[in-house]
Amino acid sequence: MILFIVTFLSIYGLIHLYAFVKARSALRFGAARGAVLGLFMAFMVFSPIIVRTSERLGLETFAVYFSYAGYIWMGLLFLFISWSLLFDICRFIVWLFGRVCRYNLTAMMPPAKSSFYLTLILTLIAAAYGSYEAADIRTERVVIKTDKMPKENGRLRIVQISDVHIGLIVREWRLQRIVDKVRNAGPDILVSTGDLVDGQIDGLDGLSGLLKGIDAPYGKFAIPGNHEYYAGFGQSAEFIKNSGFRLLEGEAVTIPGLINIAGVDDPAARRFGLYTAIPEEDLLLSLDGELFTLLLKHLPLINEDSLGRFDLQLSGHTHRGQIFPFKFIVRFFFPRLSGYFELEKDSRLYVSRGTGTWGPPIRFLSPPEVTVIDLVGEKFQ
Repeated sequence: MILFIVTFLSIYGLIHLYAFVKARSALRFGAARGAVLGLFMAFMVFSPIIVRTSERLGLETFAVYFSYAGYIWMGLLFLFISWSLLFDICRFIVWLFGRVCRYNLTAMMPPAKSSFYLTLILTLIAAAYGSYEAADIRTERVVIKTDKMPKENGRLRIVQISDVHIGLIVREWRLQRIVDKVRNAGPDILVSTGDLVDGQIDGLDGLSGLLKGIDAPYGKFAIPGNHEYYAGFGQSAEFIKNSGFRLLEGEAVTIPGLINIAGVDDPAARRFGLYTAIPEEDLLLSLDGELFTLLLKHLPLINEDSLGRFDLQLSGHTHRGQIFPFKFIVRFFFPRLSGYFELEKDSRLYVSRGTGTWGPPIRFLSPPEVTVIDLVGEKFQ
């Protein structure tokens, strides 16, 4: 955890330094203004740490307001950096082309000050749209035809939510929108594939009632994601159970004659000594292979030894990058970034873009989703 914090602060600090250099080279402000801006940026580098510390100290009101300030600033900064890098790449290409052709083409690019203000305008436009997109929850639909669905049932509807991140920012009104989407989908089974909660969850018991009110005839099932452990696993598990979910920690349940549902722990559990030791492939091997087997796994990574032992793996975690163009960075670690994938041995994977937001209440070109998966039996094919 310490290594993660040091790495995060180092990268976030370098991003602030880049933005500071861009601002100073464009605006050419003096030492006094530079010092004020530098101190502000240094303070904002530590804003996520300040938010978490104030939560743990019980300063909830301060934590809520400061989380909005700190995380909106983070979103604006990420967008600003993205646009700035785009301009820098364009400027480099023009410079390189000019050197090769032996022409001075620098006049084709706007001066630093104009580029800076244009970057600011584009950042604000993207942030405004991203705030709207973060609240615009889409319903994604997947139909899977399978001979493992009993003919008398015909169709089984599974609704997936993932990466809701209930906490300081995702609270009543955002959660209510999610609940309404889920209810409108009419789930037979509701699953949460990790990161249902985020950070300290003291005083959020009322939110569990919103989730508990969702009716799913065959049950509601959840697995922990990495943020359940960061938030404090005891509290997180209690919140999930109070929300009406059965928490699967390296275990499986069988709904007789219908479906197997297996859930595995997130690797983050190892850091806290809470990882369930049973191997994923052994857990799946213990299930009735005649029934459709659903595997809930937070990270969209495939265990090659499990292929053929599950019919569908549901995952999340990636947020599809949440703020474009960060999906290209996330894709480096998780090549199956989002959407539906056919795997070997008749296994399948669906990766949710996530239903809420982590950090900035902004999603740019990566709208949140509630996923509806219909398992269709033979007589409906």
